[in-house]
Amino acid sequence: MLHRAIFGSIERFIGILIEEHAGAFPAWLAPVQAVLLTITDQQADYAREAETVLRRGGLRVEADLRNEKIGFKIREHTLQRIPYLLVVGKKEAEARSVAVRTRKGEDLGSLTLEAFSELLAREIAGRGVTV
Repeated sequence: MLHRAIFGSIERFIGILIEEHAGAFPAWLAPVQAVLLTITDQQADYAREAETVLRRGGLRVEADLRNEKIGFKIREHTLQRIPYLLVVGKKEAEARSVAVRTRKGEDLGSLTLEAFSELLAREIAGRGVTV
């Protein structure tokens, strides 16, 4: 195996970056910027549709459609340090919106997909560490 100092430098930089942020990367740097969490299986179709819309907008989003309690899903993704948790229940699916939570537990209320997309796009463009 050949060793190149270039790769060692990159590895050290990534290690320092992870250590500096304690794994809680700002939204612009996070591998997954938001995750859609369904309360019941009835919202799965809307969650998939919302995931597609947000991905087309250039955001790194995943949908958690597992049949688990919402508290369990929120805790799990908070521990994974996902910047935004988008909860989808019956009310949100009917209103075509998402209930937005930050990883710190702050509730931003119910936002349309377009409003959330703009919020995250502004944060990404500013390269801020706001979450």
